[in-house]
Amino acid sequence: MASRPRGSRPLRTLLAALVVTSVVVPVSGAARPAAVPAPAPRALAPLRDAGPDVLAERYAVNREGIRAAERMAEGHGDRARAEALRGMAGPARQFLSFDGRDGGRTTEVFGDLARAERIAVLVPGSDTNLDRYERLRSGAVALQRELGGRSAVIAWLGYETPSTVSPGVLSPARAAEAAPGLRAFAAAVAALRPTARISVLCHSYAAVVCGRAAPGLDVAHLVLFGSPGAGAENVSALRTPATVWAGRGDDDWIAHVPHGELQLPFGTVGLGADPVTPEFGARIFAAGPGGHSDYLKPGSLSLRNLARIVSGQAPSEERRDA
Repeated sequence: MASRPRGSRPLRTLLAALVVTSVVVPVSGAARPAAVPAPAPRALAPLRDAGPDVLAERYAVNREGIRAAERMAEGHGDRARAEALRGMAGPARQFLSFDGRDGGRTTEVFGDLARAERIAVLVPGSDTNLDRYERLRSGAVALQRELGGRSAVIAWLGYETPSTVSPGVLSPARAAEAAPGLRAFAAAVAALRPTARISVLCHSYAAVVCGRAAPGLDVAHLVLFGSPGAGAENVSALRTPATVWAGRGDDDWIAHVPHGELQLPFGTVGLGADPVTPEFGARIFAAGPGGHSDYLKPGSLSLRNLARIVSGQAPSEERRDA
């Protein structure tokens, strides 16, 4: 039986949020990122070799795909999208996959995947697409620098993320659609680098994606941060062999989101229990005073602790935030 918000106030808040988003969506949906056309990506064989030459060839193929998408965006008159794609097609960028259609799906590598001993798969939350990709990239760059040598961070934008002002962000449905792809990708990375320690880091709504993908997700750590829930009542319900961590910044507004699930005739509303509560059962790491978008901020306690978890070290309680 699905869990339900406890008490009348969380229930009223959840239903109020649903009403608000249903009113806001028709207004906010006028300029969707998916409206910009892009060519179908070139079909690529499954990646079974992490050798430098094989990776370099794959990066080059996807670079050409990004340039093709840039030309189409330019022809469509979307100069902002074209400029973003021009930056993504830079010679130093490393994309394992790219599909510019329907808002965009990408998998970008930061660091040397061929030699990495520690790999973090970074999964973004709501409102992440090609038009807002830079914030995901900046966080991945900061994490890889914090990890240092023999590490790689993979930014996995492998699903259509919901808008923060949409009914979709209150439902696990989008996460359920994304979960098989994340599970398959993590398995592929493990096959490429069988001796590497792999962790999956899940920000915001991505925690629900990771929660749905957790059964069979054979990784060392599953890290939920800035999470509205993980689509489960507790760690046991995730049915994962990974060590589950959770953290929340002191100033993160997500703390005020009501937790629980509500079964309605049209589907499930709510994203499960709060991962930072003792009842959930995750290992808690200190995230410092930051807000919802500050977890990967250079110099932050949260970034430091995320890197320590990926490296197999105990998180620190010491604050060093500016």
